[in-house]
Amino acid sequence: MSSPSVTSTIVQRGPVRIEVLAQGAGHRVVLLPSLGRGATDFDVMAERIAAAGYRVLRPQPRGIGASTSPAPYADLHDCAADIAAVIEHDGGGAALVAGHAFGNRVARMLATDRPELVRGVSLIAANVGHAPSTPPIREAIRNSADNALPDDERLKALRFAFFAPGNDPTPWLEGWHPEVLAAQRIAGDRTSRQADYAAGNAPILYLQPGHDPLAHVEDAHEFKRALGDRVTVVVIDNASHAAIEEQPEAISAALVGFARRLWP
Repeated sequence: MSSPSVTSTIVQRGPVRIEVLAQGAGHRVVLLPSLGRGATDFDVMAERIAAAGYRVLRPQPRGIGASTSPAPYADLHDCAADIAAVIEHDGGGAALVAGHAFGNRVARMLATDRPELVRGVSLIAANVGHAPSTPPIREAIRNSADNALPDDERLKALRFAFFAPGNDPTPWLEGWHPEVLAAQRIAGDRTSRQADYAAGNAPILYLQPGHDPLAHVEDAHEFKRALGDRVTVVVIDNASHAAIEEQPEAISAALVGFARRLWP
């Protein structure tokens, strides 16, 4: 069977232009990327999820691809409003919204602000703790994205912050957008961690890497204890914070299984 073709559409939200990569047909699955990274990180996953019978939407963050804005994000509510505009432009109706790392906060904020647009939320390498990342972690993230640094220094940072032992970090030398990373970090820091914590009342699939210095397995179980039965925790083995690069097949399969529960 041939792979569903990918289209690119521009969604206008006031002065903001949001590029959306879309493929497949069926109930909507929206994929939101990590801090300072773009929608193409989900290429493998999007193909697999679309082939399973879903319509996959991948909005590019402002400043990546053809997404532009005269001003950076004000806060996470502003980030979430962009995604709401994308879902509404595609026909509306509740979607499964999956966010990787920083993208999980945007997914949870959308479920809080616009619950009618969210059928379920998936958190991938989420770090839902109350405190921001520690200074060494933040430095490693900055160094990973800094093209001015030597590759060996960046690879060291990638191994520390993003990749499980034995996994190859080389593909993530590419794909970083430091200006976007800085703007998203400011938006996140301007927003209370409690504002997006609970993701409204949506069902939640928490995909927790087994080896992640930013998002610990115990944090996932603490989140489930706090919110109860609407949270399902699945530990993704042999993965760290870059889980969608390390284990795209396992994560795609988990998302498809969750989607089939949401739309029996």
